[in-house]
Amino acid sequence: MMKVRSTRKLKTIVLVMKTELCAYSVDACRIAHRLGVDRVELCASPAEGGVTPSMATIERVAQIEGLGLSVMIRPRGGDFLYSDDEFETMLRDIAYAREAGATGVVFGILTADGRVDVERTRQLVAVSEGMETTFHRAVDMTEDYEAAVEAIIAVGCTRILTSGSYDKAIDGIANIRRAVEIARGRIEIMAGSGVVAANAAELAAVGVDALHFSAKCMVAGAMEYRNPRISMGGSAAVDEYALRTVDENEVREILNIIKH
Repeated sequence: MMKVRSTRKLKTIVLVMKTELCAYSVDACRIAHRLGVDRVELCASPAEGGVTPSMATIERVAQIEGLGLSVMIRPRGGDFLYSDDEFETMLRDIAYAREAGATGVVFGILTADGRVDVERTRQLVAVSEGMETTFHRAVDMTEDYEAAVEAIIAVGCTRILTSGSYDKAIDGIANIRRAVEIARGRIEIMAGSGVVAANAAELAAVGVDALHFSAKCMVAGAMEYRNPRISMGGSAAVDEYALRTVDENEVREILNIIKH
């Protein structure tokens, strides 16, 4: 009898890492789309670390076809322990972001003892139904990082943005790797804070699902007359005639590293 040798075709699954630009203007979002970034995290007020942008800004960015739009839901700068009034604002801002065309929202809320506020986070996820939900770097401010990751998974968020409990993601890379291990595919892990072309490959290698970066650069504004006696921001250290934009070469380098 002739033996028939059985062969099986093996399927190769290629997972493409996603990219997200932290953007503070419509122009930055247009640059992100033109360069091939998958998604933006749209914020206002970079000096405060990002707060909720205006409705008009959200609407304009939502008109950029093919660009994922996650809107920051943060009523103020500072810590992540919010009053009842602030929490109500967050709930309403999520509704407004949906109405304006956002595909996702970004938030983070903690208890006074440095843990994830599970009940309130669950409410935020519930009112965000149909949109992606990112729990931001409030996770890095928790008392127990690993427990926080598990809590965020339990409430049903889409992803976690983390620097591994350090100021810069490259310094927290061991914790980010641990977050990936804890997640086991149950939630996306996105590394962010200080992500640049020089460390993108190293961060990607720990198995994260996405990289989050700002590629920030400052350019001189077009104002010719400048009043030296006044600082509208209250600090002479702030250059109010410098405008924040995106370093396109840095973005291209990051994309080239992780996409190819």
